[in-house]
Amino acid sequence: MGEAELVRTGGQPLWRQLQQRLLVRIRAGEFDGAFPGELALADEYSVSRQTVRQALRELRADGTLIAERGRQPRVAAAAEIQQPLGALYSLFAAVEEAGLDQHSVVRRLDIRADAVVAERLSLEGSTPLLYLERVRLAGNDPLAVDRVWLPADLARPLLDADFQHTSLYGELHRRTGVRLDHGEEQIRAVVPTRAERTLLGCGETVGAFSIGRLGTSAGKRIEWRHTLVRGDRFALTAEFSGRTGYRLVTTGALAGTR
Repeated sequence: MGEAELVRTGGQPLWRQLQQRLLVRIRAGEFDGAFPGELALADEYSVSRQTVRQALRELRADGTLIAERGRQPRVAAAAEIQQPLGALYSLFAAVEEAGLDQHSVVRRLDIRADAVVAERLSLEGSTPLLYLERVRLAGNDPLAVDRVWLPADLARPLLDADFQHTSLYGELHRRTGVRLDHGEEQIRAVVPTRAERTLLGCGETVGAFSIGRLGTSAGKRIEWRHTLVRGDRFALTAEFSGRTGYRLVTTGALAGTR
């Protein structure tokens, strides 16, 4: 199949395939000088202008392209920080900043199938997935139960990694060359089950935050992650100003940590 050919039967929508192809070319620096117009892309990939527009709309939404009225889209300057900085990253960074030892108890590291997670990753239900389950600790105290699923055909080299003290994203990049560059998180308050309270070391009166995270690389869904964080060790603070708008800041409530 030629590089400009897209899969026409089944699989991902044409606009999503086009978005991923363009991301690869953007990261290779192919469009640093100028980005092609809609007609040129439609002709190159043999798709409609509507398909091109949808792909470009997604690239603008995630900040890859900048569009100004009456001008051709252009590639945005490379972000200084490549690692996605979501709630989980900020929380565990706060642990380190507090001078506490951050380590994990690995409960599961295997290959399995999960139809629900596979669907979230845009995969067939029977697709093998690497599954990693850890209890994350700050000092000697449990902070979170962290569960991660990644496509096994990509992440199988991680089966040999020691995740007691190492970073998942660091190992993923070192062993596979893949670095997550985009993601979304949903945070909600929940009541932990009895089994979850045991893992978190908290009583019946302590709630928890459930964080669902979908991570992508070059437009491809790579990671589904679910993390349960003790509610008495986690805080969300809103900052707002006329210049920067409204944003959430994540902090670890670590005063009671030993």
